[in-house]
Amino acid sequence: MPEMRKSEVKVAVYVLDNAESVVHMRIVDLAQEAKVSEPTIVRFCRALGLNGFQEFKVRMAQSNSIMPTFGQFAINSDDNGAQIVKKIFDTSINQIIKVSNYLDDLQFSDAVAALIKSKRVEFYGFGASGAVALDAMHKFFRLQFASVAYSDPHMQTMSAATLEKDDVVVAISQSGRTKDLLHSMQVAQDQGAKVISLSPPNTPVSDRADIPIFVHINEDTDVFTPMTSRIAHLLVIDCLAVGVAQSKGPEFREHLSRITNSLGSLRVNDNEDKTG
Repeated sequence: MPEMRKSEVKVAVYVLDNAESVVHMRIVDLAQEAKVSEPTIVRFCRALGLNGFQEFKVRMAQSNSIMPTFGQFAINSDDNGAQIVKKIFDTSINQIIKVSNYLDDLQFSDAVAALIKSKRVEFYGFGASGAVALDAMHKFFRLQFASVAYSDPHMQTMSAATLEKDDVVVAISQSGRTKDLLHSMQVAQDQGAKVISLSPPNTPVSDRADIPIFVHINEDTDVFTPMTSRIAHLLVIDCLAVGVAQSKGPEFREHLSRITNSLGSLRVNDNEDKTG
């Protein structure tokens, strides 16, 4: 997807969200649903190294047949407990598999390289993305970074204005269209900092980022707080943290072990009285 034109990315996003139904579509149907022209569909197929639309459908059908099948369902007002649990777990598994399969290696490697080079890392997000930012701050603090998370637009802007060259901002957005986040990103870039985004492709946030990481989740947000997108973003943050830790070499494990051991006194051990 990072190598595709914007119109081709629109097709890719639609295909990822509708993998089961796309194999039964005509080229005119897919063009209409993805809101692109038929020649764009042909270029999209060729960008995948395929001869045309028919070969693309065959490959999609083959891919669907070997992939685990987990449905995506909206929660209904009359669903019982068991139905709610199954729908949420199945939907989350389905979406996380998609994110894993289509996470771009080059995007990931570029993000890890920028983080390794930085000394100060800031995480920006609002709402559910703000919770992800706090978790990310905790992980990178353990990796010996000067890290902080902000979910207030004023604090983001003021902090971004103090960043320097090679500092990094990780901008997290489920929609990719948050105005305050875009403003904070621009301020950080004006200071020479690099901006990594975790957001859907072909959105203002991913377009503005220096290093966009595409995390696209088709989620029912009309009633319920975004759930799967938060989990997917947390997993991508975990991947980035592990990639950075790995680059620091085996000796860095001693540092992590010291942190883990320091927390031992805060936990109740098996020999202590648990009734008191």
